[in-house]
Amino acid sequence: MSLADAVAHLTPELWDRANRHLVRKALAEFAHERLITPEPDGDGYVVRSDDGLTAYRFTAVRRALDHWEIDAGSMSRRRNGTELPLAALDFVIELKGSLGLSDEVLPVYLEEISSTLSGTCYKLTKPPVTSAELVRGGFQDIETSMTEGHPCFVANNGRLGFGIHEYLSYAPETASPVRLVWLAAHRSRAAFTAGAGIEYESFLRAELGEETLARFHGVLAEQGLDPADYLLMPVHPWQWWNKLSVTFAAEVARRHLVVLGEGDDEYLAQQSIRTFFNTSSPRKHYVKTALSVLNMGFMRGLSAAYMEATPAINDWLAQLIQNDPVLKATGLTIIRERAAVGYRHLEYEQATDRTSPYRKMLAALWRESPVPSLQDGEQLATMASLLHVDHEGHGFAAALIERSGVPATEWLRRYLRAYYTPLLHSFYAYDLVYMPHGENVILVLRDGVVQRAVYKDIAEEIVVMDPDAVLPPEVRRIRAEVPDDKKLLSIFTDVFDCFFRFLAAQLAAEGVLGEDAFWDTVAEVTREYQQATPELAEKFRQYDMFAPEFALSCLNRLQLRNNKQMVDLADPSGALQLVGTLPNPLAGR
Repeated sequence: MSLADAVAHLTPELWDRANRHLVRKALAEFAHERLITPEPDGDGYVVRSDDGLTAYRFTAVRRALDHWEIDAGSMSRRRNGTELPLAALDFVIELKGSLGLSDEVLPVYLEEISSTLSGTCYKLTKPPVTSAELVRGGFQDIETSMTEGHPCFVANNGRLGFGIHEYLSYAPETASPVRLVWLAAHRSRAAFTAGAGIEYESFLRAELGEETLARFHGVLAEQGLDPADYLLMPVHPWQWWNKLSVTFAAEVARRHLVVLGEGDDEYLAQQSIRTFFNTSSPRKHYVKTALSVLNMGFMRGLSAAYMEATPAINDWLAQLIQNDPVLKATGLTIIRERAAVGYRHLEYEQATDRTSPYRKMLAALWRESPVPSLQDGEQLATMASLLHVDHEGHGFAAALIERSGVPATEWLRRYLRAYYTPLLHSFYAYDLVYMPHGENVILVLRDGVVQRAVYKDIAEEIVVMDPDAVLPPEVRRIRAEVPDDKKLLSIFTDVFDCFFRFLAAQLAAEGVLGEDAFWDTVAEVTREYQQATPELAEKFRQYDMFAPEFALSCLNRLQLRNNKQMVDLADPSGALQLVGTLPNPLAGR
């Protein structure tokens, strides 16, 4: 690839389109989070810069949950009466005071905005696929066609650390096949843990194959090293070239780490960037790797200490679901993180605390593939696809409903029973919450209708909010103290505000299902669940899904305040940015 080819997507026309898209999103989400206050202006609204000299005008429909549906074509930017292009970097600078950006965070945030815009330009060069075509696509076709990223975050594709050639090699939307780098890690510093019934040698043999395993052992033997002294671990190629070969130079020099070469299987990066789906053998495990790239409020490392308990936590949750008749009846499953390997760099550990990125540079886990669980006629799609809108403005969810031939309210009801009812029951029966955003849920579909949901990313994301819960010792890490008045935000924020808000708006905008009908159906499924579990009636009163309002929890405010570590995962409620309340769309239904 030539130097010019690498940036061929960065053209004036595509840059203008990307900026209009991102400024529209910034106006909508920053207004939603009350960082800016659009004022009525003729037939539309106006937002003024901090100095009052620049005016952004637009028309918008205001929907439930204070959702701003802005007409991208209506937007204009004028300064002292002169029309100016819409430019996301200028927008952030002009409103940096309103956005609460410190001098330290501002340039890094601008870099994340620049990277997000560049990624949008690249996506605009891909051959357009309509939502109607995509609903008949394969699992990975859908996965790599997602264009928006997280629906709430404005700077949601920062990936700071990737050069352009690395973006083209490793970003999920580029759909470039990747072979993982394999290292041998000395057992004195590395640990392998696995779920029930899994043993290291046979597991690695199944993942790598006899031939590759023999080749890797041969590399060790040639250097006079005993393969029995080492654990094999997969590494993201970027991590090897940019971090481990330099930052872990002492470990390589002392043969605590030995580079073995690339594996034979090809993988595709998933939306989460550091998780890989095996396209050579789709029934084999996903591999999740450490990746020291800054993206959306976190360095995307993987903690060796966290890895030790990961398989046990997954086994515990799988057993809980299996033994609970309500969860089982919904069809819910998880794809378990079955095995994990972590490497401890002793000197960096001495020099840092538990949150340091230096402790999260070398670890990996293997997660089950959902492919073996499919029955004839079933297909897989990331739940993020329900918010996907194609180049013609048509949504993936609407296309699924059309394909299904089922009335929109019935389609929605089946989706809610599969995805939302298990969240309610986990909360009320077990004080158990997930991080159930679109990228963390896989939907199993048949003829466009949701059959069941598959939750993933378990060990790092689930929390038990009951301080008195009796948990096995190896699982106790997932317990966190959350104040009573914040507990239901796990549904009100993560599900209603950060997912249903967008889904309801898109279905309404396309004329597929009105907002009232959408929220009536959510209320109906909520009551259906509550009536089926009368033994939890006291909990339903204590944590009221039909309360008049709930606290507005703001995600962009977290990133604007600290874009290197938004939240301490050990205290997830401690960092919340709560600003007033939102009317609950279920109230009075």
